[in-house]
Amino acid sequence: MSVVENPQEPAFTVRLNGSGGVLKGWVVVDTLVDGLAMGGTRMTAGVTEEEVAGLARDMTEKFTLAGLRIGGAKAGIVSDGSDREETFRTFGRTVKPLLHGGIHLGIDMGVTPADRAVFFAEAGYDPRYRLGAPDMPIDWRTYYEPLIDATGHGVGVAALTALEAGGRTTSARVVVQGFGAVGRSVARFLEERGHVVVGVADVHGTISADRLPVADLVAVTDEFGRIDRSRLPQHVTVSAEPDAWLGLDADVLVLAAQKHALNAENAHRLRARLVVEGANLASSAEAKEKVRATGATLVPGVIANIGGAASAALAVTRVVPFDLAADARKEWVFGWVADRVRHNTRALLEIAASRAGDPLPELLAARRGDLR
Repeated sequence: MSVVENPQEPAFTVRLNGSGGVLKGWVVVDTLVDGLAMGGTRMTAGVTEEEVAGLARDMTEKFTLAGLRIGGAKAGIVSDGSDREETFRTFGRTVKPLLHGGIHLGIDMGVTPADRAVFFAEAGYDPRYRLGAPDMPIDWRTYYEPLIDATGHGVGVAALTALEAGGRTTSARVVVQGFGAVGRSVARFLEERGHVVVGVADVHGTISADRLPVADLVAVTDEFGRIDRSRLPQHVTVSAEPDAWLGLDADVLVLAAQKHALNAENAHRLRARLVVEGANLASSAEAKEKVRATGATLVPGVIANIGGAASAALAVTRVVPFDLAADARKEWVFGWVADRVRHNTRALLEIAASRAGDPLPELLAARRGDLR
């Protein structure tokens, strides 16, 4: 088994200029395990090579912590989302050799399952078939789409595990920053388990109340996580102040939106004593250090938000018991994700309680040892 262990530089980076069309972007393969790596595709107007490299490193750490034998990768496309179909057709033609060569690219911020279907088709790529591996007996969409809430499920489990570890026995007040697929899923998960969502933030600002009706908010939210202000329930407060979600009286803050939402400039405004990262690179290194210094707890995304990545990796590495019926297969995947998140969250908190500093490097070292 060939495993690249925590390199200082990515295994390789490919600059994308387009094939049969104009494209600007990158694919960064951080690590390879037996020639395999995977990660999502992010499309924003401001994505950079450095950001893609950081996301690819996050993928390596997620898979290491989860005990999955596959390397980390990520793609980034610089685009405002206009002319989507041509963008993803060009992307598919350009990354075709990578897809067929063991680099599986999925979806991330700004990219939908429909976009993925376009670039898979343009590349003639079907994850069911790979040399040296048994065929998947079902197509990718049939497998993956029922698992859309796996990431939110894992983030919710991380929050519950940390609350329990802290001795919490009563209902917690929760703020969810970002109301896309992950944010909505976490909000539903925690509400169903007796916790109270008191704040939700989207790109337009923050909505708050003593108790927000999650189902009502979901009903007026579009696929990109934008909440229709004209259809909000009564008795809610709306603020357009930047980062107003930080100042809400809450026990738990779930970060489920953009890179470095919590950063050195705004971390001093944090009121919640538990932060759970539901997005990739949701907190800067400086913000994490400031959170630790206050005695608050932060569960990083490489532990909490593995659900979608792990669901895909379990299929690519053929770990999933595909012979199970659809509902049982979904239950198996969700259970697998919950077990890994719970195990790693507890381990991280135990290390943090035993010494000062960032507990993640010690946990990563232990999990790398488990993979040998």
